[in-house]
Amino acid sequence: MRILFIHQNYPGQFVHLAPALAKRGHEVLALTDDVNKRTTATRTVRYTFKKPTIDAATMPRLATTFAENAARAEVVARACAGLREKHKYMPDIVFGHIGWGETLFVKEVWPEARHLLYAELFYKTHGLDTGFDPEIQRDDMWQRIWIRSRQAHLLLAMASADQALAPTEWQARSFPEGMRGRISVIHDGIDTQRLKPDATIAVELPGTALRLKAGDEVLTFVNRNLEPYRGYHIFMRALPAIMAARPAARIVIVGGDGVSYGSKPPSGTWKEKFLDEVKDRIDLSRVHFVGNLPYPTFIDLMRVTRVHAYLTYPFVLSWSMLEAMSAGALIVASRTPPVEELIEDGVNGRLVDFFDVEGLSRALIEGLADPKRFMPLRAAARQTIVDRYDLETRCLPRLIEFVEGSKGAAA
Repeated sequence: MRILFIHQNYPGQFVHLAPALAKRGHEVLALTDDVNKRTTATRTVRYTFKKPTIDAATMPRLATTFAENAARAEVVARACAGLREKHKYMPDIVFGHIGWGETLFVKEVWPEARHLLYAELFYKTHGLDTGFDPEIQRDDMWQRIWIRSRQAHLLLAMASADQALAPTEWQARSFPEGMRGRISVIHDGIDTQRLKPDATIAVELPGTALRLKAGDEVLTFVNRNLEPYRGYHIFMRALPAIMAARPAARIVIVGGDGVSYGSKPPSGTWKEKFLDEVKDRIDLSRVHFVGNLPYPTFIDLMRVTRVHAYLTYPFVLSWSMLEAMSAGALIVASRTPPVEELIEDGVNGRLVDFFDVEGLSRALIEGLADPKRFMPLRAAARQTIVDRYDLETRCLPRLIEFVEGSKGAAA
């Protein structure tokens, strides 16, 4: 088959699936934004998108998200039309991500194709992340109305999709009930052979003279960007008690200074805002901000860590938590619904209320103080990933079947 993947940051969630399909003999093509500089083995076509200038005097704020996504959708549709008209390209399958409007008009270019959608999350005005953290988020009628307006491109994308895919049950349930029958739940998959425990590993952290090895007293915290959506403020507030109780502990914090989700801080960065809140009460020589690590270094860090903290709003679940579990880390995580789909407190990890700073401190101190006690939880965490999320034996075969089984006339 001819299979076209559309993702503004390709490969994104298709990192394992696309090459596997190519290996099976399918003709795989990717369409991505030309600002995406990632390179892959997939033949790639790029479109140029310039964010439209929104005139606040004529464009209601409630329409701005849809306007931007529709503008991107038009650019993508024109790129697809060019592929059809100039190159006679006719895909059997088009598989795109729901998030940025890219797929909205593609079915009009190729009505003969089967259109699949990666349905990552549906915004809601109640529950999920909306109003979850009153300290950071505004929760009033107008905020909810704005969130409602942001559903428009998601609803339109789902209306034109023949089938959809979500990585977890919780994420699939975020979509309106009438759509769930078209959503299959299959995770992207974790390479458990690459991400496995190794007690011989030592890791040198970039930008530091620090060399850590298995058995060292290491506490890790990982975000793409250090921000409230992933509980950075809660973690930082837990550090004074942790560092007082564990004077030999090293704290390694991975993540950038930007914002991936939610709002920007009033000034500066979230990283500095919450570091400033506690810096007079912690030993900064033992706190290591290492930015975004190369992936092999991240893997080794997850093998070395004694305890890994993972916090999140009710939102998209991070790959990093599953990868840490696969590497055999002890996970202390927030008791929020996306996490509870994988972790059972006291069985394959520890769970604490997202806002319970004292409870988080206590659980992390216990994990650092008595690593032998929690070895069964570490083993169970890895087994959870092997049994349910292993790339080669569980997820990839189902992902391939999802795509190959969708061949046929479009609905």
